[in-house]
Amino acid sequence: MKSIIEYFNKPLLKVSLIFGLITGVLVFLFFLGLYFMDIVPLGNNKILDFGIHIILIAGACWYYRKYVGNGFLHLWEALTIGYVVNTLGALIAGWLIYFFVTYADPSVFTNYLAEMKTLMLEGKAELVKNIGEAEFTKMYNGVGSMERSEIIMDEVSKKTVMAIIPILVISLIFRKQDYGVFHNKA
Repeated sequence: MKSIIEYFNKPLLKVSLIFGLITGVLVFLFFLGLYFMDIVPLGNNKILDFGIHIILIAGACWYYRKYVGNGFLHLWEALTIGYVVNTLGALIAGWLIYFFVTYADPSVFTNYLAEMKTLMLEGKAELVKNIGEAEFTKMYNGVGSMERSEIIMDEVSKKTVMAIIPILVISLIFRKQDYGVFHNKA
């Protein structure tokens, strides 16, 4: 047990986990905000929560560079921080949203499925042109058979794909290395 505690006691992991936890909770609060404003909190409206991920990834890199790295941050450290914050935030938000749509208000999930089916029917002509009638029917029926538990992996997979470029850009912006070892002082 002591070795597990020592493993998670590393500053790189500790900072990332704390910021990831904060990210997940803030994304869930954003979800609740949409819910209380009577906006369907799943789907297209929820995509704006990715800004929370970006802000907290940048904040974690800044914090680590300033307080842990003494003004220095290697690219690999920034990339690690970015992906841990993003993934943990998505996992926590996914689980919290799952518990909400399972126990607090299941109508949120059914409204979301109904909205997805409506959007698919509105764009049916374009979809059929691109993927064919059989594939459209398969996709349409697949929406109806979605389970609530798919919210968790959907959250993680979407956020992982969306975060590739922003994490790289944030890492490049915040990195700062000590190049003094390369200067010949002799």
